[in-house]
Amino acid sequence: MAFQNIIKDLANYNTNLVAVSKTKPQSAILKLYEEGQRDFGENRVQELVDKQEALPKDIKWHMIGHLQSNKVKYIAPFIHLIHSVDSPKILKEINKQAAKNDRIIDCLLQFHIAEEDTKYGFDSDEALAFLKSPAFQSLQNIRIVGVMGMATFTKDENQVRNEFRSLKAIFDLLKKTCFEQVNSFKEISMGMSGDYNIAMEEGSTMVRIGSLLFGARR
Repeated sequence: MAFQNIIKDLANYNTNLVAVSKTKPQSAILKLYEEGQRDFGENRVQELVDKQEALPKDIKWHMIGHLQSNKVKYIAPFIHLIHSVDSPKILKEINKQAAKNDRIIDCLLQFHIAEEDTKYGFDSDEALAFLKSPAFQSLQNIRIVGVMGMATFTKDENQVRNEFRSLKAIFDLLKKTCFEQVNSFKEISMGMSGDYNIAMEEGSTMVRIGSLLFGARR
């Protein structure tokens, strides 16, 4: 019932679910697939490729983990959305591999909103400078459709809320200054199993939920 309950929660906010299936067997993914779920997120390229080859072709695969430049080519033929674009370098490589596959690949810019030093991501000034540069304008095989961020892993709900609020503010800034006439720039990927309700209240359009759906990782 966890899946149906989460779907009901998300419907109240018009928020989409990415089921985080990393480390989970194909049988667990198929069980959710049979309940109607189509968006699944993985954080390791080889596992993502293996599952994409074995599972139904109408699944929309999301790359949610840190992505190395030399691994982009393996997912470029099929990936639905890359959440974890955290540098100009990786975006240029995605564009290169997308062009080789005659595709335009949708991407989210990942921002560092947490206090933890372990999180990857742009800061707002860095992103704005890049988005206004000729280097970005030359990338014809990627499409920036929104932003992504991860809050600090803490029980302090006020801190989590403030961090999500800061990502929403970054989204609003980019929308106003760089994507005002771009209807596809609409996604805010934030919120996981422990904080997705707060994320939705703060404007999330897409949550990444794993343990609530599949159980805790062993």
